[in-house]
Amino acid sequence: MGSWGTLGPALLSLVGVALGAGGSLFGQYLVSRVSARQLQVQESAAHRAELKDAVLKFLSLASRVEKTALSRPDRGGVPAGDELERLVDDLWLAQAEIDLAAGSEPLRGAAYRYAFHLAEAARGETADASALRAPQAQFMDAAYDDMWPGRRRAVGPGA
Repeated sequence: MGSWGTLGPALLSLVGVALGAGGSLFGQYLVSRVSARQLQVQESAAHRAELKDAVLKFLSLASRVEKTALSRPDRGGVPAGDELERLVDDLWLAQAEIDLAAGSEPLRGAAYRYAFHLAEAARGETADASALRAPQAQFMDAAYDDMWPGRRRAVGPGA
C-alpha cells in the first residue's frame, strides 16, 4: 500500500496533465474548424458581392445594347453608329469581368453566349428581341447558380 500512496498522486497528476493536453488540443481543433468555416463564409460573401457587381454592370450594358440595336433606322428608330459600337465594346469588357469573377464554367459560357447574341443584334443580324430571351434566361440561371450553388431558384408566381 505504501507504493500506491507514493505513485498514486504522481499517476493521477500525469493523467490530469494528459487529459488537459488532450482537451486543449481538441479545443484548438474546434477553434480551427470554426475559423476555417468563418473564412469560407467570408470568401463566399466576397465572391457573391464581386460577382453581383459584375452581373449588374453586364446586364445594364446588355439592356442598353439591346435597346440601341433594336431601334436602328431601318426599324424606325434613331441611328446607332458609334454609340452602339462603344456600347458593344463596353459589353465585351463587362463580359470579361464576369469571366474573371465567375466561379463556374457554365456562367462564363452563358455570359459569352449572351454577349455574342447581343453583338449579333448590334450588327443587325438579329431583328427580334425574342431571340435574346433564351440566352438572357440561361445567363440569369447560371449567375444565380454561381452565386448560390446548390440552392434551388424559386420560379413562378409570388417568387
